Amino acid sequence: MHEGELQKQIYHRRFEADNGFRENMYKVLCTEVFQKYIPEESTVLEIGAGYCEFINNISARRKIALDVNPDIKMFARDTVQVIIGSSTQMRQIMDASIDLVFANNLFEHLKKEDILKTIAEVHRILRDNGKFLILQPNIRFCYKDYWMFFDHISPLDDRSLCEALELRGFRILMCNPRFLPYTTKSKLPKSVSLLRLYLKLPFIQKLIGKQALILSEKYII
Repeated sequence: MHEGELQKQIYHRRFEADNGFRENMYKVLCTEVFQKYIPEESTVLEIGAGYCEFINNISARRKIALDVNPDIKMFARDTVQVIIGSSTQMRQIMDASIDLVFANNLFEHLKKEDILKTIAEVHRILRDNGKFLILQPNIRFCYKDYWMFFDHISPLDDRSLCEALELRGFRILMCNPRFLPYTTKSKLPKSVSLLRLYLKLPFIQKLIGKQALILSEKYII
């Protein structure tokens, strides 16, 4: 079974039942959190875009979604350019052509050498001072459930991911180690109203947040 077909099966089994809530969740996250990092005239790329919840709901002049799963074409809106391929070799994307790259729950699925290759590719395609925004499970706080998913390979926390970014030419602008709960499959109620409240209460995030949000910038020597 090739990589794209495996991802197709995993996406279907893991996310199909939560699709409605996840779409609404990302509308809120894009509007109230992510958009402040993204000027609307930007060119934005989401790597490992999956069901395209982020890239469909963010506002930008040009939007691109990349994933190994060919089913991404079914989920991306007409305003999104789709590229089928790996984040480790983004040959279809020109050097210094992207303003911001977003990765959502991606790196835990990659071997460490492929994490570094992906970060190096992101560095290549970003414009000077371009941004890399990452939402990532933080094994420091979700270690009991981190391995509940079959395709998790690399254990990462906010500190190790920041180190990897710095090793490949990025400076860290912001790191929130406890931004969101670990998964939509938790026992927490699936409510957009509660999500909006949660985002306004940092002390609650520090209690139950288990995913890190990291903003880094391409470093120019």
